[in-house]
Amino acid sequence: MNREDLRVGFAFCGSFCTMFQALDALEQTAARFGAVTPIVSETVAATDTRFGQSHDFMREMERICGKRVISTVAGAEPIGPKGLLDVLVICPCTGNTLAKLAHGITDSAVTMAVKAHLRNGRPLVIAVSTNDGLAGSAPNLGALLSRRNVYFVPFGQDDCTGKPASLVADFSLVPDTVEAACRGEQIQPLLLARG
Repeated sequence: MNREDLRVGFAFCGSFCTMFQALDALEQTAARFGAVTPIVSETVAATDTRFGQSHDFMREMERICGKRVISTVAGAEPIGPKGLLDVLVICPCTGNTLAKLAHGITDSAVTMAVKAHLRNGRPLVIAVSTNDGLAGSAPNLGALLSRRNVYFVPFGQDDCTGKPASLVADFSLVPDTVEAACRGEQIQPLLLARG
């Protein structure tokens, strides 16, 4: 399949401090691939923070993709039965969402999109962003690293002195990770040396 024909889902979870980086990754992904569908958790859709207003983020996603944002469980459910996506990206993926994915919990637009998408045996790309990746979220990260059709954007500690358990993916590697995942390969190196 040509990269221009690839149908990509791009889901955002509530790691609000990384939303602008995630928007850059969305822009890079939309520039490289054909059709990109934006998806957000209900938290992203409804929460204004010191990092920005929810409606501004969603409006920017729609501008980049030229499509309406999927923001409900009902809106995400048809992804599987209709085979709407070739690959699904979660960027940023919070520790909360990692836990839900590791334990099969489907209670948001993003987790429903994942469940619906994975039933078709197609790749899921995760760009982790969590302050407890090397603590409470570590077992969930480990469980997902061994799952079939699950691929990770390379990640590392973002502040090993101030936040020693925190992990963040290099969002600039999302498009390359998508291409590798579509070939059934995990992009390497997976672990990045960071400060």
